[in-house]
Amino acid sequence: MTSGLLAGAVHGRDGWPVQPATVTLIAATGAQLGRATVDADGHFALPATAEGTATVVVAAPGAVPVARSVTLSPHGLDLGVITLTRPGDSGTPRPGRWTIDPAHSTIAVTGQHLGLSRISGRFTRFAGELVVAAPLTDSTCEARIDAGSIDTGNAQRDEHLRSADFLDVDRCPEIRYRGTAVEPTGPGRWTVHGTLDLAGSSREVPLELRFGGTRPDPWGGVRAGFTATARLNREDFRMNWNQAVELGLSLVGAHLLVELEIQAVLAA
Repeated sequence: MTSGLLAGAVHGRDGWPVQPATVTLIAATGAQLGRATVDADGHFALPATAEGTATVVVAAPGAVPVARSVTLSPHGLDLGVITLTRPGDSGTPRPGRWTIDPAHSTIAVTGQHLGLSRISGRFTRFAGELVVAAPLTDSTCEARIDAGSIDTGNAQRDEHLRSADFLDVDRCPEIRYRGTAVEPTGPGRWTVHGTLDLAGSSREVPLELRFGGTRPDPWGGVRAGFTATARLNREDFRMNWNQAVELGLSLVGAHLLVELEIQAVLAA
């Protein structure tokens, strides 16, 4: 911390920086001591040379303002991350059936090549729904993915991924995930426990889930945002193809990172 600076960051519930957001420092007398706008990463810093009690007000268009009491010192103060929410947001999605909107969602998979770089791809055709229950721990989800829709930006590689060496699309055209229970792990965060059916094998695969909040959409509906990640060992699903290169290094890494950015619509 730089001496004499009040610093921190402003994020939304989804963990992304909030822009534009402003941070105003107000003395106990009501006088404004300083004002700053966050940068592209959500960070702010403003001079805070006065001592004593003051109030920090953080605001952004469409968000609920946050006011926090602080004690200033010549050594500066780091406020960490301040989270802004939208009106009507809560820490959990509304109970009901939420249908995944593929046009505003992404299912991406990343693996290693030669242990040097990461290769990413995505599935372009999928559908699914989330049934949010009360209590939340009884919630379920289901997703169906067209295995042949894998797209890594390289036609030759994609054809190999569709073959029996990997996804075995001719025999197993669909990938399915069924979540059967939800375990809270922190504010707005849960672990979804479920089963993944992939390339003819089924395995228990947990999803680390983060809720991004809800918003009304321009068509009179309500939408919710979710981010989820999972880590797979492709050999658990009998995708054992590989090619050894010098020094015993594998051409394709065994571990995969699955990242989901999901936007879902509340069913009427």
